[in-house]
Amino acid sequence: MLDQGAAPPKTAPRRPTTVGRLMRRKPVDVLVAEGGQGEGGSLRRSLSMWQLTMISIGATLGTGIFVVLGDSVPEAGPAVTLAFVLAGLTALFSALSYAELAGTIPVAGSSYSYAYATMGELVAWVCGWCLVLEYGVSVAAVAVGWGEYLNELLDGTIGVTIPEALSAAPGEGAGIINLPGLIVVLLAMVFLLGGAKESARANTIMVVVKMAALILFCAIGFMGFKSGNYADFMPLGMAGVSAAGASLFFSYIGFDAASTAGEEAKNPQRDLPRAIMLSLIIVTALYVLVAAVAVGAWNWTKFEGSKAPLAQIMNDVSGQSFWGTLLAAGAVISIASVVLTVLYGQTRVLFAMSRDGLVPRVFGKVSPKTGTPRVNTVIVSLFCGVLASVIPLGKLVDATSIGTLFAFALVNIAVIVLRRTRPDMPRTFRVPLGWLFPVLGFCFCAYNMFSLDSITWIVFGVWMAVGLVFYFGYGMRRSRLAVAAPASTEAA
Repeated sequence: MLDQGAAPPKTAPRRPTTVGRLMRRKPVDVLVAEGGQGEGGSLRRSLSMWQLTMISIGATLGTGIFVVLGDSVPEAGPAVTLAFVLAGLTALFSALSYAELAGTIPVAGSSYSYAYATMGELVAWVCGWCLVLEYGVSVAAVAVGWGEYLNELLDGTIGVTIPEALSAAPGEGAGIINLPGLIVVLLAMVFLLGGAKESARANTIMVVVKMAALILFCAIGFMGFKSGNYADFMPLGMAGVSAAGASLFFSYIGFDAASTAGEEAKNPQRDLPRAIMLSLIIVTALYVLVAAVAVGAWNWTKFEGSKAPLAQIMNDVSGQSFWGTLLAAGAVISIASVVLTVLYGQTRVLFAMSRDGLVPRVFGKVSPKTGTPRVNTVIVSLFCGVLASVIPLGKLVDATSIGTLFAFALVNIAVIVLRRTRPDMPRTFRVPLGWLFPVLGFCFCAYNMFSLDSITWIVFGVWMAVGLVFYFGYGMRRSRLAVAAPASTEAA
């Protein structure tokens, strides 16, 4: 007869199924509580709303308008302004979702962390892997554009340029290595190693310079405005506008950079949503204005093959090389700020993934002296610098766009999921009209993804395959949730 007071016999804990392991979620409370914590030290909360806004503008406003405009106008004609609006609308819906999640889950992992809290580990890994593509390849693409304007500046000031063999990637003419692209990444690395606050100050100065340069372009370019250049507004039809819009979405990549600073912001719940929305409004207004003036000053057929179109337009309109050289100087400074801020975002995403055990611990080590992940910064900078030095700009732009669109689509879904699973959570910002805008954001992202060519999809598929191999071979077994495996983190 059993003793009535005896404890019930122990049963072995139920081993989670493979599907359960893939769908285990990280509790939001745990995500927020871990904010700033790293191996050997913690990130420092030193960034104000103004600095967060400048980080987003700094990461967004650059190569997209200074360089990629020259590739997009031949696709859409004068309707490139409409393509900017289409890309901006896609970014707006996703920005609303980012703003809600950034105010609710203010952590460094951005959309990776949002996916981990709502859709499970496998989806989070895929999202994080897309962010590596978005930020890492974006740094390389922007660095390539920096070299083109550096040559324009050198030509206008001292009459020499860097030889093509040292300023172009292999496969582009006589290119062997893009040395300027490598140099600007290494310079950004030096700034980041000094600390987040110091980097933010440098970025703010560069953002002010880039905005002044674009306003100067509009003032000079408007003097050469010809309404006849808009006579054939959509020469390649809506298909051309869609294709240009998909590529120009690259121009909006970076507005989410503020969300990667969630663990270094002074008041993240209040400031992150404001910074994200304010930066997108400023950037969109500048893009549409600059594109409208550029096409009005130059017939759209002249943009084909132009590597620094804004500087060339200023030279043509003014009849003097001085203004074009001045704009090139502004572009060199402004594009450098994009490299700085996007590189910052990449290191913080990997920092968050390392803390969760999905990538090696070295990416999560923080220097007690500077409060920054120094080894992480060096590794990422060298990787991006090598990409910038050997891969052509066009390939980098489309690869960045598709990875970003996929991550943004997941963020829109995450808003819906978190509202269903945690409706009681305090939110400092809410996307208006219920689920409508997140659904529209997802649809716009999908539409732009399918507007990209098949080669881009193949590259994306290969990238995803490599990421899944790494996850199943490394991250799945070393995940901190796999080690702890509490019942509360398993998917229902």
